[in-house]
Amino acid sequence: MTVYDFDSAPSRVGSGSYKWDEYPGTIPLWVADMDFPTAPCIIDALRRRVDHGVFGYTLVRDAYYEALTGWFASHHGFSFTRKNVICVPGVVPALSAVIKALVKPGEGVIVMTPVYNCFFSSIRNNGCRIIESPLLIEDAGDSEFSYRIDFEGLERVASDPSVTMLLLCNPHNPGGRVWTPAELTRVRDICRAHGVQVVSDEIHCELTMPGYEYTPYGTIDPDAVYCLSPSKAFNTAGLQNAVIVCFSDEKRALIDRAVNINEVCDVNPFGVEGLIVAYSPDGAEWLGELRAYLAGNWELTRGFFHDHFPALPLARLEATYLPWIDVRPLGMTGTEFADVVERECKVKINGGAMYGDDRFIRLNIACPRPLLREVLSRFRGLKLTEVC
Repeated sequence: MTVYDFDSAPSRVGSGSYKWDEYPGTIPLWVADMDFPTAPCIIDALRRRVDHGVFGYTLVRDAYYEALTGWFASHHGFSFTRKNVICVPGVVPALSAVIKALVKPGEGVIVMTPVYNCFFSSIRNNGCRIIESPLLIEDAGDSEFSYRIDFEGLERVASDPSVTMLLLCNPHNPGGRVWTPAELTRVRDICRAHGVQVVSDEIHCELTMPGYEYTPYGTIDPDAVYCLSPSKAFNTAGLQNAVIVCFSDEKRALIDRAVNINEVCDVNPFGVEGLIVAYSPDGAEWLGELRAYLAGNWELTRGFFHDHFPALPLARLEATYLPWIDVRPLGMTGTEFADVVERECKVKINGGAMYGDDRFIRLNIACPRPLLREVLSRFRGLKLTEVC
């Protein structure tokens, strides 16, 4: 087995990095991309493609579909075929196209808040109404909390005939939950009973923590639509490659039409090559080591907050690399706390307002551990012990 070095990474300053160059002079723990180079097998594949020298319009070839379907069948027990797949540049364009295809302007789309911020914009941009079904907070012990679905609340909003879709985040960003088969089954049953279509964003599916297993919503509800991409797990968002999976011929035709209306039907040749090798044995080996490293970063972060800010509860992180922290004991909003951290620590984090709950902050710990230690040492200088 190859041992990969996640403790060091090239500088991204001045590289056109949205994460690093948008707020110069800060350490960025905000937007959800990683600072690690992608898997060497992906870099080698992209280098071979560059050496070819011609980057014209790209036909998605058989090897792409074989890698995609083979990976999800063998790693997650989720079987689908090439026929069920629509290629798009990213999950956000996918969500927007699916809403355009399947929801009429003015109809309601449910989101279980707090949730990924682009859910809100994708709904609004299609002239639809945002219907919030807030998740419930429950104590998880040891200064931690977790979220559970408010099934009664979900059924209440789903029963409105003008509400026709649920956007599901599986695993959940920013709450860090890996939804169980029982939870997903109940979501399916409620939505089926009220004619609500489910669209599941599963972009974080590979990034589970030890002891947790992702359940593809497609193994629970074959009537739904699923959005998948290797971009989060392999740090390839810039390659602009994702897929929509839909078993219904009728729905898939509507979605394909919306993809073309939105002009998001072309694929990036580098994205094609990247997916093929990401979903390979070499990619799987790298991903396994990455996940172990991220688990170590989570334990470091968790231990730091328990030791130095024990009054600030952390969401139990079951998946993603995005700790979600309750700042209500400080008597300030997440946005206010993020501003303090940027001003005093020169670290950029996210306040919770953009996810629909400004009582929290979100961190991105997908960085080399020496950099994470530096950030945590800066947090220690906030001198919040009189509150915490």
